Amino acid sequence: MTNRRLNNSCTTSILCFQITKMTVTHIVLLSFKASISQEDVKAACARFVGLKDACVDPKSGSPYILSLKGGKDNSPEGLQNGLSHGFVVEFASAADRDYYVSNDPAHQSFVKSIDGVVDKLTVLDFENGEF
Repeated sequence: MTNRRLNNSCTTSILCFQITKMTVTHIVLLSFKASISQEDVKAACARFVGLKDACVDPKSGSPYILSLKGGKDNSPEGLQNGLSHGFVVEFASAADRDYYVSNDPAHQSFVKSIDGVVDKLTVLDFENGEF
């Protein structure tokens, strides 16, 4: 999906547009089993955040995740539905997201490492502005 938007760097009275690709935002919400120690929870979260540098494009060898952040819930709203941690991963394209989800060895290894420690998991992806 591409998006046309006004290019603010134009200096003439003619409208200039630039074509921009829409990024894909990948949201992961989860909770850990009650039997898992806080130390193990922190280690799992650190491994997740570490995917930012560990996930590399198979052709270029360069990291392809644009941004990855996460943390423990601190919302006062009480609408967590039992979920305790959230992560937001941004990809340049759906193709990058698809590779991450289905083929990336670092991601696949991470998924295996949290098997048995996660109680609930919700994943939602979107392109900004696509409703």
